[in-house]
Amino acid sequence: MCADIVTRFAPSPTGELHLGNARTALFNWLLAHHSAGRMILRLEDTDAGRSDAAKTEALQADLEWLGLRWDEGPKVGGPAGPYLQSERKKIYDSFFAELEASELAYPCFCTPLELDLSRRAQLAAGRPPRYAGTCRELTEAERADRRAKGLKAALRFRVPAGQRIEFSDLVHGLQITASEEIGDFIIRREDGTAAFFFSNAVDDALMAVTDVLRGDDHLANTPRQLLLLRALELPMPQYGHLALLTGADGAPLSKRNGALSVRELRERGYAGLALCNLLFRLGHSTGRNELLTLAGMAESFDATHLQRASAHLDPGQLRHWQGEWARSLGAVEAVQWLEPWLPAELTAAQRAAFVEAVRPNIVAGAEVQEWLPVFFGEHLACEPQALEAVKRAGAAFFAAAAGSVAERADLALMRAATGKGGADFFMPVRAALTGRLHGPELAPLLQALGAARVRERLLAVSRSL
Repeated sequence: MCADIVTRFAPSPTGELHLGNARTALFNWLLAHHSAGRMILRLEDTDAGRSDAAKTEALQADLEWLGLRWDEGPKVGGPAGPYLQSERKKIYDSFFAELEASELAYPCFCTPLELDLSRRAQLAAGRPPRYAGTCRELTEAERADRRAKGLKAALRFRVPAGQRIEFSDLVHGLQITASEEIGDFIIRREDGTAAFFFSNAVDDALMAVTDVLRGDDHLANTPRQLLLLRALELPMPQYGHLALLTGADGAPLSKRNGALSVRELRERGYAGLALCNLLFRLGHSTGRNELLTLAGMAESFDATHLQRASAHLDPGQLRHWQGEWARSLGAVEAVQWLEPWLPAELTAAQRAAFVEAVRPNIVAGAEVQEWLPVFFGEHLACEPQALEAVKRAGAAFFAAAAGSVAERADLALMRAATGKGGADFFMPVRAALTGRLHGPELAPLLQALGAARVRERLLAVSRSL
């Protein structure tokens, strides 16, 4: 790969960043940084009814949380700005004028009803639905007459006949389309805004984008965009179309099959790096099985290893990589990770002891909340199995254990006092202190609870039996 690779991530800020788009952003970032190239962030915000400043900010915050900082784009700047399509109308208008002047584009006055009837007629006749060319050969007088009647016009690109559009897709290989298979398509809507086909292709060319990775739902768009770029004598990037992500039901990821947005995962206490490690392996094969930094992923990224088949998102794999990430943290980093869910009144020492005790028992950060009542609540909720273990141990066991606690709670002294060992000791003690049979290791648990609370809970259990 050459060192001047330029990729881009060009989302529409009309909703939350979902995992499919997050993977697209990651792969473009990795493709660029594998060869010391650059990734551009461009916001395709021409849908004024669904795009707003809050969504734009949220999308950028999600990318920053993932660690995918763009080299050019909003907040960063660069030579090819502006990077919001809503600010590029004059650029598009100049190209529209060029295409119209050379008769490579023409106004179309067809109404949505007329277009729908035409599509139905073509389908009924067994033909693929394409624009029928109704307005293709209108004279200037006929166009003027329609404008005089108040009809609004979109602008259509005049697809040339007898052309063969070829390109080598980074994922799917050689693609060939005959221009006869493509109907004249809209490049400017009736309201004067640029259509996706047009603005997306033109911006890639003007921003010197060399390589584009995007979802394979855009594969059919590429021949149209190549025709446009050829007509405008603009450079063409190399395209690669990624197989879509699917859920457990085999359908594309969506809220219906339980897919979470990047924001929701962040709020549940997942780490951006853990999510990137999962996405890196969805539709991209690698021999690296360890937790990787973004730099490590970039080093190992290989566009020839992108897979054509849909990639299945397994939530269990996300928890695996999150667990790997959590185990990689030092004590201070672990406290920082869990800080949003910790009670404000805890001292630094209490925070450190609590986090040390519970971190092996949680994966996503928000799960720490279920342990807060266990450590700091006044009344324990005891699980049935834990209650049985307490009853089997008996009152004398807990009275003896409590009697061994002085300045600090010491496991060796408690074992000696009760005369028990192994599961006969550990299970009832954990049950009495947490209300559960499974949970934190006893030594850090005792440290986090403190001697006074340990003694109090053991005595309370002894009195209750």
